Amino acid sequence: MAETVDVIVIGAGIGGLTAAALLQERGLSTIVYEKNSFPGGSCSSFSKGGYRFDAGASVFYGFCDEDARGTLNLHARIFRKLGIPVLTIPDPVQIHYHMPAGFDVPVHYDRNRFLECLYGRFPHEREGIRRFYDELESVYDILSSLPAGSLEDLFHLAAVGGRHPIKAVALGVKTLFSMGGTARRYIHDQELLRFIDLESYSWAVQDALSTPLVNAGICLADRHHGGINYPVGGSGAIPEALVKGIEKFGGSVRFKSEVEQVIMEEGAAKGVRLRGGEEVRARAVVSNATVWDTFNRIVDDPRLKVPDERFVKAPSWFQIYLGVDGSVIPEGFDMHHIIVDDWTKYDQYGGTIYFSAPTVLDPSLAPSGKHALHIFVTAETWQWDKFDRHGEEYKRAKEEYARSIIARVEKILPGLQDCVELMVTATPQTHVRYLNRRDGSYGPLLKPGQNVLLKPQNRTPVKNLYAAGDSTFPGQGVIAVTYSGVSCASYVARQLGRPLDYL
Repeated sequence: MAETVDVIVIGAGIGGLTAAALLQERGLSTIVYEKNSFPGGSCSSFSKGGYRFDAGASVFYGFCDEDARGTLNLHARIFRKLGIPVLTIPDPVQIHYHMPAGFDVPVHYDRNRFLECLYGRFPHEREGIRRFYDELESVYDILSSLPAGSLEDLFHLAAVGGRHPIKAVALGVKTLFSMGGTARRYIHDQELLRFIDLESYSWAVQDALSTPLVNAGICLADRHHGGINYPVGGSGAIPEALVKGIEKFGGSVRFKSEVEQVIMEEGAAKGVRLRGGEEVRARAVVSNATVWDTFNRIVDDPRLKVPDERFVKAPSWFQIYLGVDGSVIPEGFDMHHIIVDDWTKYDQYGGTIYFSAPTVLDPSLAPSGKHALHIFVTAETWQWDKFDRHGEEYKRAKEEYARSIIARVEKILPGLQDCVELMVTATPQTHVRYLNRRDGSYGPLLKPGQNVLLKPQNRTPVKNLYAAGDSTFPGQGVIAVTYSGVSCASYVARQLGRPLDYL
């Protein structure tokens, strides 16, 4: 007979691991199946040549020690509930922006200090700047007072609406607005509006007009409350702690185990079939895959296929991991940077450079006297399809492109090219191979003007099949997929008769 559990989770991304950990802690038996030999997906770490690199994510919200600060403070609350410690280091600057015409803005944890940077360059927009960022603050004030839960759970909605009726209505109204539309009500300077577009693009890979105000309120206000905190040991510390939490309460995370298909009987999900033929049954199945990978690959029902055009498909990434001589990093250098050379190209492939130097906060990630750097730009699989990934031409093309990007980073780190001692590169094809994501995409985005509530929630058209991850509300980013995991666990637990306590 096939093994049977309460819940199967497909994929050990942060959303799926969060859902599994909370369900297992509640007493529901769970198994997480993961294709790779490590957890976390794009929020993971890997080691090479004595260095430890963040595979993708490196900006983390939700780790504030004080629950009175920080929107929902999800990571701190989750790990406290699991009894698994995750040590972090406060990051005093979320991102340091470097833009054309000498326009530099470090986004300090201290909100007033950040705003003073903008006032200094745009004194004529002082009132508009204050009013726009106050709008984001008002969204934060609402969200930070509401408990996390599923928007499809009528009990949750009734509880929140009953306790906070005015704030619930206000939040509903704010879902009607975009970040860019709100900015343009108060601000008129085109250079400043470009910066606000870049503020959005830095995490949503869309301009501000395409980004819901509610999402912006989370990311662009909480950085001044809960702040940005980096996990000791790198981004992989987060999924590794979630795995420990699952196992602590009797659950299982099975690596090198790829789910080939969801088992469907009479229109309902009944379990999964692994590559190799093994079948495992469950009362509920949670997919952490993208909406395209779930319904175009592992659910075998042509009626449920999701066309690409249903959402905006975010690009993938070209990534560069460098081990460098420590002398190239000056004293007081910030961890995260974004570089734009030309405003007309910032949203084109490779137009914006994302850069992090985690060893300025955690020196243990590199040998003594060295630094680990991570540089990445948007890219697509079609740009690299012409190469045989095992061939020399592919390797040369990757190195040449990487060198051209490193040369641009010398705008903030002069002499960087001469200090490189180790270089590892990854194309969108690498993302496809490791993450099992359609075209290595950062995920599905809402189309401009769509209400954030139109983002898929945790239920799917298939009975007993649920979803977590960046295809679901609220979207991309580690704190967002963590929320999706909490929301999914909350809904599934109630359906299985073991409702969760609020975090």
